[in-house]
Parts: sequence; structure tokens; C-alpha cells
Amino acid sequence: MTDLSLTTRPGLPEALTVLLADYPRDGWTFHNNFDGLVAFWLDRHLNFRTLTARMMAEAQAVLDGRMDPERHAASLSRMGNRFLTELHGHHQIEDQHFFPRLTRLERRLERGFQMLETDHHAIDGLLHRFTTAANAVLTGWQGPTHATATGAFLTDLQGIGTLLDRHLTDEEDLIVPTILHHGPGAVE
Repeated sequence: MTDLSLTTRPGLPEALTVLLADYPRDGWTFHNNFDGLVAFWLDRHLNFRTLTARMMAEAQAVLDGRMDPERHAASLSRMGNRFLTELHGHHQIEDQHFFPRLTRLERRLERGFQMLETDHHAIDGLLHRFTTAANAVLTGWQGPTHATATGAFLTDLQGIGTLLDRHLTDEEDLIVPTILHHGPGAVE
């Protein structure tokens, strides 16, 4: 597979799964190097997935008439801000600190770490779309177009969620085996 674009790749190419073969997902939590950095990293990813799912569920609840639009706007403002701030900060730390160190540890996975950094740039564009769609919900919750804005937001967020999950899964499959193999001290 030569196309590593976030929007088209179905997963990691085989050449980037060399450590994953030695450290499969079902054994991660039992590995001596799991606690600490790896557990924290995976918890951050779970947080992003949970926030995305919760924002989707609440938007759907508004469309189904099960949630008040004003309550949704307040919740979306809090969750959306948290999602944007934490994801942006997470990516900055990875790009500036972890990816360079991981690349030095595993030159054979350099292409994968570059792919992840490229993903971050693509995700920045997705986050801009997220902000625009969320702002339409937040400014229009009292008006007659709130259902349209909420529906558009939900559709956009579903697409963003799919791509974000692809990125997070690929990132986990590259980074976690590398840290398990070399130990968290090698990248901290």
C-alpha cells in the first residue's frame, strides 16, 4: 500500500506493523511497560472517542426531540471546547516531542510516524470544519434552523469521528508496540 492518506487508507500497511506482530493488542495490558505512559496515552485516545460519541449522541437526541436545544448548546460548548483544546494539545506534544524520539528508536517505522504527523495536519482541517458546524448549532439553537444546523453538525461529526478513529487506531498500533518494546523511559 503506497497511499497513506488518512481519508483513504484502510489501516496500516504491513511494513508498519512489524512491532505490532510481536506486541499484539490483546497482550498490551499485561506487558511490564504498559502502566504509566502507555496507559495514559490510551486513556487520552479513549477520551477523544468518548467525547465524539457523546457529542453525536446528544446531537441525535436533539433531532429526535429527546434533548432541549438550549441544554444541548451548553453541553456542546463545554464538550466541543474540551475536545478541540485537548486534541490540539495532544497532537502538539506528539509532533514536537514523541514522534521525533520514536523515529530515532525505530527507523524502520519512520514512514509511519511521518504519516501520523501528516494526519495531524489533515485533522486540523477537520477540526476547523467541526468548529464551523458547532458554531452554527451554538448560534442557531433558538431559531427555526436549529434542526438543520444540528443535522449538518451530526453528519460532519460522524465523518470526523470515523477519520479520527482511523488515526487513533493506527497511532496506537505504531506507538504502543514501540514503547512496549523500548520502554517508556526511551521516549520520556
